[in-house]
Amino acid sequence: MQTTLANQLALYVIIFSPLQMASDLPENYVGKPEFKFIKEVPCTWSETKVLDSKIGEYTTIARKDWEEKNWYLGAITNREARDLKTALSFLDAGKEYEAEIYADGAGANYKTNPYPVIISKQKVNNKSVLNIKLAAGGGTAIKFTPIDK
Repeated sequence: MQTTLANQLALYVIIFSPLQMASDLPENYVGKPEFKFIKEVPCTWSETKVLDSKIGEYTTIARKDWEEKNWYLGAITNREARDLKTALSFLDAGKEYEAEIYADGAGANYKTNPYPVIISKQKVNNKSVLNIKLAAGGGTAIKFTPIDK
């Protein structure tokens, strides 16, 4: 694998495919909380926004699910680690969301340690700016779920 595991999760958002798959033996996913993202991510979208991108360097894409409820974000980088500031202005105004973030874990690196993933949650809205830290060959995948008041 020439990327981190978090990068592979982000590709489910970045690469449009009406047929998603996880290629491996099913038993390799048992007990791995990061694969919850694969189970929940849709494969059809109602809206797509390219938030930031430089060909061959990095990309950040947000997509809204077909049911027009949840947003998803995928951010990946090349072999260079980088920090991205990502404005969440694509989120619906006046709503709060829970961001479930699947990011490169401590020591993650596509060559030497591709597997660490840290999962965190935080409340955000369309005025929030996320600091996304990508390991070399890394990525971040985020699910944004509206918080009902």
